[in-house]
Amino acid sequence: MEYIPQAKQANILCCMCGVLIPANPSNMCVDCIKSQVDITEGIPKQLTIQWCRGCARYLQPPNHWAIAELESRELLTICIKRIKGLNKVKLVDAGWVWTEPHSKRLKVKLTIQKEVFTSAILQQIFVIEFIVQGQQCDKCQKFEAKDTWNSVVQLRQKVDHKRTFLYIEQLILKHNAHAQTLNIKEKPDGLDFFFSNRNHAMKFVEFISAITPVKTKKSEQLISSDEQNNAANYKYTFSVEIVPLSKDDIVCLPPKIAHQLGNMGPLVVVTKVSNLIHFIDPNTLHTGEISSLTFWNSPFRALSSYKQLVEFTVLDVNLTGDTRGRHALSDIQLMRSADFGANDNIFDIRSHLGNILNPGDLALGYDVASSNFPDSDLTGLKKNQQLPDFVLVKKTYPSKNDFRFKRHWYFKEIPKEGIENPKKFEIEQMERDREEFLREIEQDPELRSKINIYKEADAANILQQRIKKMQEHGVDEDAIKEELALEGLLDDMANNLNINDEEFEDGEDEEDEDDEEYDEEDEDDDMME
Repeated sequence: MEYIPQAKQANILCCMCGVLIPANPSNMCVDCIKSQVDITEGIPKQLTIQWCRGCARYLQPPNHWAIAELESRELLTICIKRIKGLNKVKLVDAGWVWTEPHSKRLKVKLTIQKEVFTSAILQQIFVIEFIVQGQQCDKCQKFEAKDTWNSVVQLRQKVDHKRTFLYIEQLILKHNAHAQTLNIKEKPDGLDFFFSNRNHAMKFVEFISAITPVKTKKSEQLISSDEQNNAANYKYTFSVEIVPLSKDDIVCLPPKIAHQLGNMGPLVVVTKVSNLIHFIDPNTLHTGEISSLTFWNSPFRALSSYKQLVEFTVLDVNLTGDTRGRHALSDIQLMRSADFGANDNIFDIRSHLGNILNPGDLALGYDVASSNFPDSDLTGLKKNQQLPDFVLVKKTYPSKNDFRFKRHWYFKEIPKEGIENPKKFEIEQMERDREEFLREIEQDPELRSKINIYKEADAANILQQRIKKMQEHGVDEDAIKEELALEGLLDDMANNLNINDEEFEDGEDEEDEDDEEYDEEDEDDDMME
């Protein structure tokens, strides 16, 4: 049998302390190597990292702000990139050491290796502490300054009310379309939206164009330029004009548009304004719609708006049998509510509200016979063609201040800067427009489905008292049924949260005394290879 020699591990004495150790190129034990060599030399043990409290992002030098959660891989990457001296060693492992979330301290545990002697590699574990320092990012600085804007969207409508803006404001809130705005200012005829980026402004203009017919103009102003680098700094202005029409307005269609809609009208009622404008002829039930491009090619304005609405009392309703959707053609006998006790003037008209109105109901409409219109607004009226004396647009209910102004619901508003030094009549006008919009929400289920409506804290009791008062005043049952049910209202979660920011602020400057302890032996666990 052949003899196979077996290699035995040679042991030597440490040249420093004389301890018996396996042979290695350094001829020293691990403890002696640790006392003679520190491979973490040149690597800082405490660093500072910048964090923006406004948007909860961390600075990644030189000027990039990144979103990262506490103890996440993304934040670990940002911290490791800030450590200088790691290029001289080999990074084996990195991880988090738990710290109190409000301590403003982050601790990273690193495992590194380095060749200290010929063919001798030393591994060491140590901890680096990062102090979280507050610093505003560029975006939050611009937001707080509120004047370093790059683009502005000027939203305007040439009408004598602001019902359209109240509705658009609710759609903006529901879809959070104002998230990128730096500031919002209210103007007498509209709103101004300021943005830090032109792309954000263009996206906002697209959103407005999708919900209402508009005409957009763009302009730019040169702020500064660099001819050597062929660079320039501009401020952009987007002028967005909304069509001067609202729901329940009456218009006289121009001949060109009336011909496109099958020779309807020319006197029609605006039933809806979305991305299209919808009309109905109250005498024939013919309906039509036009786009914003068609309108601006042949613009026209309303003959009368909601401010000219007159209250009528319905005396008799005779259906003709013609129906279209929720509208029914009928012959209605009515008189002005203000004429009761003054005269006995009774009028017979034709209306599209036959299936909505009943004898004894109240309706709102326009007294066309007593109004004076400029000839420019009656271009669609043919020769010898007469306008109807009255046009009804919707049903209404007797309003009582003691219960109408106490509602169990509300809607939110966009935080914006109001008009500077408003006059008394402007404040009264804004209150009237707001009250009219609230009543329209109560009476229009389709409108309620498009916006967010929230319930008050004590909504059930308010609704019960409101209905009780309505019954005491003899309000029609249909009006009571129009009241918004609690099931269709949203809970405002912001009112239910109690966020205590003082504890957060007090904890910013406190040292963390409850950090997770780690084994010091593991920290100095050196290994010889």
